[in-house]
Parts: sequence; C-alpha cells; structure tokens
Amino acid sequence: MIFTHDTEHALAVVVDLINTGPAASGAEDLAGLPGLHAFVDRNDFSDIGELDGADLARALDLRERFHAVFRAADVPAAVRQINAIVGEVRTTPHLTDHDGYSWHVHYFAPGAPLGEHLAADCGMALAHVVAAGELDRLRTCEAPGCSRVLVDLSRNRCRRYCDSRTCGNRMHVAAYRARRREVAH
Repeated sequence: MIFTHDTEHALAVVVDLINTGPAASGAEDLAGLPGLHAFVDRNDFSDIGELDGADLARALDLRERFHAVFRAADVPAAVRQINAIVGEVRTTPHLTDHDGYSWHVHYFAPGAPLGEHLAADCGMALAHVVAAGELDRLRTCEAPGCSRVLVDLSRNRCRRYCDSRTCGNRMHVAAYRARRREVAH
C-alpha cells in the first residue's frame, strides 16, 4: 500500500466522482439526486445526512475542480487547485475506527454536509499525493476514445487503463490482433 487506507479510499472516491461526468465518461451520471444517492451508496460514505439539491450542486462543482487537478500541467498548478478546494472548508481532523476499519483520519467534521466531506477528505488525499511527490500517479486512461481518470497505485507505476476488464482488455485484444495480422503477412 502506497498511502493509508483512508487516503486510498478518498482517491477512489475522487476517481469515481470525476468519472460520473460527461468530460470523463461521455455521460452525466449525477443528473439528479438519484445519481448522487447511488454515488454515495457506492462509495460507502459515513455520517452523511439527507441529500438535497445543494449537495448535488456542490458535488458537481467539486467534480470539475478535482478533474482540473488530474489535468494540471505541473505540480504548482495542481497545488493551486488543491489549496483552493481545501481552503474553502473547515477541516477538523479526527481519528475514527468506524465500519470495521482500523484507526484512520477524517478531515471533515462529524455530520458535515457531503460537499465538506468531499472537499476535506478528497482534497487532503490529493494533497498527500502531491506532498509524496506522486502527482504522476493521477492519470487519464490511455485507451483511444476513453477520457476516464485513474490513480495508479501499482508498485511499478504501470497502470495505463481505467479498467482492465474494458479498456485494458480491448487494447490487449487489439494489440494481439495486430500482431497476428503482422505474422500473417
């Protein structure tokens, strides 16, 4: 594990959030509260109250801002984005051991709205990535026609595709067929 469990979980949440948008996936998966509820359920958020339109608007805003971190031209640009996101919320770090996980840090206040939860925890996870000198682990899928993002947590930094079952498999099959055509000629 490169980062702590809570940091890796928050990075997975960032990736999922970004990939719900048309800029990454070509479709809008957060078009309304049902999509936001599905996102929250899928990512096992803890201590989230009733969701409303303000939560949806904040999630959509943060999605674009987190995506800008993945597209940042360099570390200073990523740092500006992350500092702006984290600087807008009151971070209240505290240790917790909920849901069977060992002690880990949450950066949002207990009972905080979804937007504060996302900005604080996910923003701090991205800050940890930058502080560790690992910004290059934040990537866009290399498959043609795919704009989904990923965090490469592999030891040798070799992950290239957002999903090995879809984009990865498609690219490996295409490479295999190209080699077969080459041998046939």
